[in-house]
Amino acid sequence: MYAQTTTHGTLLARISGGGDAAAWREFCERYEELIRSFARRRGLSASDCDDVLQDVMLALTKAMPGFRYDPGKGKFRSYLKTVTLHAILRKSRQERSGAPLPLGDGSVSRAIEDETEDTWEAEWRQYHLRTAMKTIRAEFNAADLDAFDRYGVGGEEAAAVAKDLSLSIDQVYQAKSRVLKRLSQVIAKQVEEEG
Repeated sequence: MYAQTTTHGTLLARISGGGDAAAWREFCERYEELIRSFARRRGLSASDCDDVLQDVMLALTKAMPGFRYDPGKGKFRSYLKTVTLHAILRKSRQERSGAPLPLGDGSVSRAIEDETEDTWEAEWRQYHLRTAMKTIRAEFNAADLDAFDRYGVGGEEAAAVAKDLSLSIDQVYQAKSRVLKRLSQVIAKQVEEEG
């Protein structure tokens, strides 16, 4: 588990400068679960997901020296998606003994592209949620987190949660409200820093 010590843009600048091992560790810790989860959603095994992660990091190691992030030219997440997708496709080809990927007409390609974009966006949202929850867990007490998890996320009855946690029903409602409000703030800040 990492502590987010730099903004997204600052981290990319540190990596592009070369030789900053701590920046690379932070980058890997930030994005490894996103890359693995996307590969898993594309049907790869756990070991293949690890291979994809390694391939992505190797490709980025080669591409990042001298890299200058310019949000006006596009989002880094789109670049990361492209690098990750290429690694997944290479791995898929290897699994099929080097057989070329089947090519279809434009409508098939477009459907695959749309599905890939939807999958990446879903994983990106989950990445932001997982990252924000690390902050939330550090800021809230155990009772508030339990109430939020059980009532806000799990859908249990507020009265049952309140009884089990020795809270009032109003405290369960308030815990959910406070955690959701803070979660929204943390995610909004992450997205803003991402560029």
